[in-house]
Amino acid sequence: MKHPLVRIIDDDADARSSTSFFLSVMGWEIKEYESAVHFLETDDLSRPGCLVLDVRMPEMTGMELQVKLNQKDCRLPIIFLSGHGDLDMAVHALKRGASDFLEKTSKPERLQAAVCKAVKESVALTESIESREKLKSVFESLTPREKEVALRVAKGELNKVIAYDLGISERTVKMHRSNVCAKLNVASAVELATFLNELQVSYE
Repeated sequence: MKHPLVRIIDDDADARSSTSFFLSVMGWEIKEYESAVHFLETDDLSRPGCLVLDVRMPEMTGMELQVKLNQKDCRLPIIFLSGHGDLDMAVHALKRGASDFLEKTSKPERLQAAVCKAVKESVALTESIESREKLKSVFESLTPREKEVALRVAKGELNKVIAYDLGISERTVKMHRSNVCAKLNVASAVELATFLNELQVSYE
């Protein structure tokens, strides 16, 4: 998994530099963007971390960027920094999935805590997605017949029932079942069912 990155997006160079300096001192890897447009054009959205995002910017506001990212199904947490305390704006941002909404005058410790929480959530989500992708890759390595047998085994069907329904010998079913268990690193029908549940593969 890629190392987490904190993106700071603010058209105010002084504010951007100040936030960047504070968070880098706290140990975070930082990348600065002077606009939401520049961020969208150049950032690697697959890298975990978070956004520390100014609300009011030319070309594209922070709120507009949030909408764009939601449309892209981007899961990066967003921490809004506003120079203008606006309760309605904060409510709308949080309803659209923002991790936090802080005023620029907030204590630095609040920003640090918000970044810690957001990055932790992002890393956990990325690990979960990568784990599922690995499981999916392993499952896709099965032959069509092995998949068919796997789904029936997960349902708890007996070898002789599977053999009859598929028109093959019980010995062949046992062979496919053994291959499935070896490839997926499972030892029982229960473990196989758990594996398929994690992949959200329907076998009922």
